[in-house]
Amino acid sequence: MNHKIALVTGASSGIGLAICHELAQLKYNLLLVSNDEIGLNNAKIVLDTKYRLNCIVYCEDLSRQDAAKNIFDFCTKNNLDIEVLINNAGILVFSEIAFAKDTDVSKILQLHINTPTFLCNYFSKEMVKNKKGYILNVSSISAVMPYPFISLYGPSKTYMRYFTRALRTELNPHNVFVTCLMPGATATALYDPAKVNIQLAKKLRVMHTPEYVASCAMNSLFKNQALCISGIMNKLIIFIFPFIPNFIISLLYNYTSIFKKGEVSLS
Repeated sequence: MNHKIALVTGASSGIGLAICHELAQLKYNLLLVSNDEIGLNNAKIVLDTKYRLNCIVYCEDLSRQDAAKNIFDFCTKNNLDIEVLINNAGILVFSEIAFAKDTDVSKILQLHINTPTFLCNYFSKEMVKNKKGYILNVSSISAVMPYPFISLYGPSKTYMRYFTRALRTELNPHNVFVTCLMPGATATALYDPAKVNIQLAKKLRVMHTPEYVASCAMNSLFKNQALCISGIMNKLIIFIFPFIPNFIISLLYNYTSIFKKGEVSLS
């Protein structure tokens, strides 16, 4: 493999896979990481064939405590010099915290906070030595919405938003560029077409395609922009939602009976 290698977590589908296509167009070889082995192998076939690259797949459950160290050790053992790190993998636990399984609580905190933080810790050391690198951490517009039912998802994405800001300040003098991506609703497998009118949502611009989000993200990363918020509607949400009074949130919560069975949705 040539020296331009990008590591993408959650690379088997959605925004992660779309980012892989963007990086492949920029002639990066790819290390695809996910817990979906079939999805990873299918992605490798498409990317290798379409862009004539040499993709490597590494199947790893990123919600495991040792996931980041395993990935770093794999790269060290195989002499993979990572120039671009994309921390994209995520999970949605849509539930009241009192009804969430402890295993799901552990998964989301490990996946959204611990694993990406340690990946940044391990790989930024190498980037500083090389005096070059790029890191994209995926947060969410829900980072400004500490609301019921996403009491784990939103706050964990808030951590990623502010961690990325601090990391950017620390690494910028070393020619390592760090960007935070805050996407809104995106047409991925996270949404059930039987329950969500995805086509209408895209027409109304309240939902974007993974390809659109990925294009915005890569444009911001390689222009060394601190923050990428994909779509005008999402920019408005980021500004408006923090000012919504809590009594309105409480009213919405009280009338949202459909979700009060503690159902959990994972992706």
